[in-house]
Amino acid sequence: MMYGGSTRGSCIELKALIPIEHPFGCSTTKTRNESVVIQCCESYNMCNRDLILETHTKPPEASSMTTAWQVVLWIMVLVVLGVCGAISLWWAKRAPKTIKRENRSLFAPDDSFCDTRHPMMTATIRDMIELTTSGSGSGLPLLVQRSIARQIQLVDIIGKGRFGEVWRGRWRGENVAVKIFSSREECSWFREAEIYQTVMLRHENILGFIAADNKDNGTWTQLWLITDYHENGSLFDFLSVRTIDAATLVKMALSIATGLAHLHMDIVGTKGKPAIAHRDLKSKNILVKANLSCVIGDLGLAVRHNVAGDSVDVPSTNRVGTKRYMAPEVLDESMDGRQFDPYKRSDVYSLGLVLWEMARRCGALPDEYQPPYYDLVPPDPALEDMRRVVCIEKRRPVLPNRWHSDPVLSAISKVMKECWYQNPAARLTALRIKKTLANIATTDHMKL
Repeated sequence: MMYGGSTRGSCIELKALIPIEHPFGCSTTKTRNESVVIQCCESYNMCNRDLILETHTKPPEASSMTTAWQVVLWIMVLVVLGVCGAISLWWAKRAPKTIKRENRSLFAPDDSFCDTRHPMMTATIRDMIELTTSGSGSGLPLLVQRSIARQIQLVDIIGKGRFGEVWRGRWRGENVAVKIFSSREECSWFREAEIYQTVMLRHENILGFIAADNKDNGTWTQLWLITDYHENGSLFDFLSVRTIDAATLVKMALSIATGLAHLHMDIVGTKGKPAIAHRDLKSKNILVKANLSCVIGDLGLAVRHNVAGDSVDVPSTNRVGTKRYMAPEVLDESMDGRQFDPYKRSDVYSLGLVLWEMARRCGALPDEYQPPYYDLVPPDPALEDMRRVVCIEKRRPVLPNRWHSDPVLSAISKVMKECWYQNPAARLTALRIKKTLANIATTDHMKL
């Protein structure tokens, strides 16, 4: 819009302007946002013809709210990029160590046993234990345990007990022992699995633990405990049908004492092992390996020593040990169950009875197999029967005369008598028994 001068040669008078403060204001649309240029001249008539006006389109005015959101968005993008960069740098440093430590052994649920190229497909149980436990001896990862348990095929039953049944199973061509607990024995199943997975417990003279799992067979839930399989069965089964020579007697006795000494010993350290007492040591809970050395099994009643509080971790099960093998202080209930040492001394008493069982089956003229106190109590003795014989009459198994003329049996008989003293404090320790038997094994008349 241009307003020039009038025909009289002058511009519009100020008082004629309407409104005076903003006479030439024009309205514009918000969408186009155009500007209006206003200019006056008064040099000569019709001077506005010579005015050249430049019209500028005003750029749209950014909203302050939009600008604020843009700033926030950029800040968020920068923060996310920074966090991702930090995580990438941390993982790049950590990944090699993690892979080395775990050996990529924790299987994914979908492909752990489906890919035939997986390195674990051809691994034996022993390989898997060595690869996944990192030397801690604390058992396989739980996911691996479940994977193994779900692939085992039960073959035949090899034993029964108050807890349930023991089966021989097959896993990838290997024999395994499957101990199936009844549902009412869930506490015993859980406790035994827990003890077996104690750090640093794994030992050549302790039954090798493989896995624990629960399986629903459609009617009830089975509780499985999977361990190494030993075709010779228990020491009880072995001695019932076979005799042994002096070398085998010492070998078996030394392996049992070595396993018990390992149980009783506490290993101090960050990956240490607490001292453990068995509480149900007997020939039926000892298995015979192919090389005729032995392993100690059935740790469902075991107790652990809590060094920090000098207390005893006792299982919450109603089961008690086998009455025939109970020490005098257990039978007459005089043992202080708050201290750990009495439990170890009770184990040593039971070990003495096991040595007696083995010694009877040794020599040129072995005796038929009999359990301890077979001639003094009924086949299934009551507590009162055992208390009368062991605590009141203070009787012990009879040592045959022929043992005195045999140097090995004579030496073994001295050990067993020092195991079953009436006074618990007078008994040998498992470590002392181990060393004594090792000395017997290295004497001139022994060729092990």
